[in-house]
Amino acid sequence: MKRLVILTGHYGSGKSEIAVNMAIDEKMDMLVDLDIVNPYFRSRSVRSLLESHNVTLVESTLENASGSDLPFISSKGSRPFYDESLRAVFDLAGTKSGAKILKQYDQFINPEAIEFLMVVNIFRMETADANKIIHLIAELEGSAQLKVTGLINNTNLMKETTEATIIEGERVLKEVSSKLNIPIVYTFIEASIKTQYPFAGEVRRLTRHLAKKWL
Repeated sequence: MKRLVILTGHYGSGKSEIAVNMAIDEKMDMLVDLDIVNPYFRSRSVRSLLESHNVTLVESTLENASGSDLPFISSKGSRPFYDESLRAVFDLAGTKSGAKILKQYDQFINPEAIEFLMVVNIFRMETADANKIIHLIAELEGSAQLKVTGLINNTNLMKETTEATIIEGERVLKEVSSKLNIPIVYTFIEASIKTQYPFAGEVRRLTRHLAKKWL
């Protein structure tokens, strides 16, 4: 894994949940929440958890005002791009307009130091088949001015998820991978699901932190 990981993915992909899991599991220094377009599951709700793992959270609320919603990103979010001592995961919106936020860091971005990964759940309307995923990748790359370097299979139906559910997600993503020459780098599977299937990429066990209170 490279020093900086940028995660993108459409609403409902599980991108923010994976960002929190990655920040904790990889012992990242920072989690920078760049998703100010559809911030439904908010990383700020697990600030204490992240801090207990020595992960600094940068997001769009004012200090000491956790209920504020402002369309801005703290200047602290740019620090990992130029401070090579820091490792960080960035939670970027998965829409064309949301991905434009990344352009504010153009002067700092070194593609060689970055993994730009797209999280996909094929049971969301916007990413239900290979053609839709390919179209979304083109839109995101155009807005962010950065090439997607890897795919993450996070196909799930929440509590109804089975091994077959995840295998179907892999089938679709393998088609995308073949057409675009973008590898499947991770498959995320909730910890409670038992499977011995040889999934593509590195298999990671997912712990629900953001969604567990509601779903």
